[in-house]
Amino acid sequence: MVLKDYVVEHMEEGIYPWVVLEYLAISNDVGGGNHFHLTSVTPSLLASLPKELDDPAVVHATSQEVISLPTVKEAAAAGRVCLLDPAAPVDLSPEDAQVFDWFVFGGILGDDPPRDRTGELRKYGFQGRRLGPFQMTTDTAIRVTKIVIEDQVELNDIEYVDNPELKWNKQESTQMPFRYVKDKTTGEPIMPKGMREHIRKDTERAFDDFL
Repeated sequence: MVLKDYVVEHMEEGIYPWVVLEYLAISNDVGGGNHFHLTSVTPSLLASLPKELDDPAVVHATSQEVISLPTVKEAAAAGRVCLLDPAAPVDLSPEDAQVFDWFVFGGILGDDPPRDRTGELRKYGFQGRRLGPFQMTTDTAIRVTKIVIEDQVELNDIEYVDNPELKWNKQESTQMPFRYVKDKTTGEPIMPKGMREHIRKDTERAFDDFL
């Protein structure tokens, strides 16, 4: 299977620590900066990228919009760009590997509640595909897309963990309102390296602020 290209149109005001962890996970999943593209990064953010992302081997970051990338524009003219869109009428399938070369993700799919920031990309006329009815984080959405397209697994045959509860101790836990791919070895939701620790620190910080 030929490796595909994955684009995240960055719609956050900043590149926060949790965003860095998600982007690093995406890069690791899809094959680094040759296949992971980050578009619409403001010039100020681009000039101060976190050191983990300031490497073309990790991600190809640009202030251009996705449609401005020459390779995307050419692929779009041939109908070979797919927008992963929660509002699309058709779910992604392994057969789409023969149809599309580029897969575009709008903003952060992990909004809770959803804000439909993907809607800002519909103006480009890309064909849309859905990843089922559940909200996913950006790294999960790309992981699922890659499994369907490159590994040729049906969307409904992937094992998921929905709304997992991360337990910190007997009294404390955090409920995550998203769908994750299940780790076949541990049965746990696959999350970016360091994400659990980040969530735990955020939880502790919020508790301290409450006190």
